[in-house]
Amino acid sequence: MKRGLLILGIIGALLLIAAIALGGTFVSRRNEMVAQKEAIKAAWAQVDNVIQRRADLIPNLVNTVKGYATHEQKVFEEIASARAQLAGARNPAERIVANSRLDGALSRLLVVAENYPNLKADQQFLRLQDELAGTENRIAVERRRYNLAVQEYNTNIQIFPNSLVASIAGFQREDAYFKAEGTAREVPKVDFSR
Repeated sequence: MKRGLLILGIIGALLLIAAIALGGTFVSRRNEMVAQKEAIKAAWAQVDNVIQRRADLIPNLVNTVKGYATHEQKVFEEIASARAQLAGARNPAERIVANSRLDGALSRLLVVAENYPNLKADQQFLRLQDELAGTENRIAVERRRYNLAVQEYNTNIQIFPNSLVASIAGFQREDAYFKAEGTAREVPKVDFSR
């Protein structure tokens, strides 16, 4: 009888130790997933920050170009519309689409600017163009960081045993990657013959 109780006590203690270890592992892995989810949010906030910086520069660039290219109204309207869409975006997926539209409108604006030699020599335009180029580089860096954070999180929640923890704790795959749009692969046409 005493021997049976001793064996039951040992089994109970082992089960308790195993439950504590599993619980600790679950909590640890869940906390890691929470940290990665927050890293995605922080990376997105930085992407959003540099996109906003570019959006703030655009009116100055547009006004400078407008002084030289008053008949290019369609390009200016496209930029204004794209900026409005970007400002009205409510989530990363909408911001990504709006940002792609703004990219296209800006590239058309720069093509228009190429047709005006006096504009290209204007110091304010050159400064704004440099600012915009720097901002575009920052956006590219932050997009990459954001995509890496999403990739790390998505990989982590799919690896066993993390996949069990993720499904129990309700963590789901993040699908809002920045991707190149189809038009990004097209070479812009610059015509210097005007």
